[in-house]
Amino acid sequence: QVQLVESGGGLVQPGGSLRLSCVASGRTITADTMAWFRQAPGKEREFVAAISRNGYTTTYADSVKGRFTISRDNAKNTVYLQMNSLKPEDTAVYYCAARPGTIPTVVGRMNAAAYDSWGQGTQVTVSS
Repeated sequence: QVQLVESGGGLVQPGGSLRLSCVASGRTITADTMAWFRQAPGKEREFVAAISRNGYTTTYADSVKGRFTISRDNAKNTVYLQMNSLKPEDTAVYYCAARPGTIPTVVGRMNAAAYDSWGQGTQVTVSS
């Protein structure tokens, strides 16, 4: 079982930026599809972004396209989420997720049930 630990959250003003990190331990995530999800108070967990094993394929929720960038450094067993032009509606707990192997469809990559390892989350608050 892989352990995932997120960091980098915090309080930021609208229009600001944050970079989240997800460090994996216990095994390598080189062969995993990795993703970020988020959950705002009173709402269901929603997909944010996913990245393929080699980093060549990325998938984004429409709400974050053009503002967020997912990346990975397999040598560091780490996945990142660069968040720019943040909005108050981006406020949520952000979770990192892992799934061994490839998820071949966009719908599949956006489905939380496809991932079997989760971190504890990091809080992102966008407010003036």
